[in-house]
Parts: sequence; structure tokens; C-alpha cells
Amino acid sequence: MRVHYLEIVAKDVDATCSAYAAATNLHFGNPEPELGNARIARSDDGHLVGVRAPMHEAEEPAVRPYWLVDDVESAVAAAVDAGGEVVHPPLEIPGRGMFAIYTLGGVHHGLWQL
Repeated sequence: MRVHYLEIVAKDVDATCSAYAAATNLHFGNPEPELGNARIARSDDGHLVGVRAPMHEAEEPAVRPYWLVDDVESAVAAAVDAGGEVVHPPLEIPGRGMFAIYTLGGVHHGLWQL
């Protein structure tokens, strides 16, 4: 199992991207609307890192890993069985795959199916 996408929700997107770029040599592109206007960087091994601003006033800054899974529907069901609460049900993003978000233990967790 591996993290496919690491999402960082930050109040200062440009400063966050600059700090990560300086520390890791990642290059962050322009905002991508289908990913909440996240600026995306791709690591040498294909993992994605996205930095975006909160999408509404109630959204707090967060770091959310999206684990790559074979079947997002089954993975969400397993998370719910383990006590998780679905925050965002599975949704397909054309050309990018399907994702879902749940909370468990006070932490947001993401799942991603290609």
C-alpha cells in the first residue's frame, strides 16, 4: 500500500509551496480546479503532493494522505465498519480516478482508486 496523493490545506498556499519546494526540490504547478485549485507537484516516484486553500470558512488547515486502493467503495465500507464516518462519499474525478474521505480517531483519511 502507498500514499497516492498527499493533500495539504493551508491558509498561505504560495508560502507553503515555496517552503516545500526549497526543502524537497518539488515543483508546484498552477492551481488545478478539479482538485480544489490545489497546486500539484509530482515526486520522482509518481506520488502527488497538492497544496490548496480552505474551500470554505469552516475548513481547517489539514494534511490528508490519500491511500491508493484497488476498490474505493470496499475500502470505505471497511473504514465505516472500523468506526469511521464518511465525510465525502466516493466521487470520480474524470481522468484522475475516484476518491473518498472519512474521519476516524479525529483524523481525516483519504482513499484513492485509479
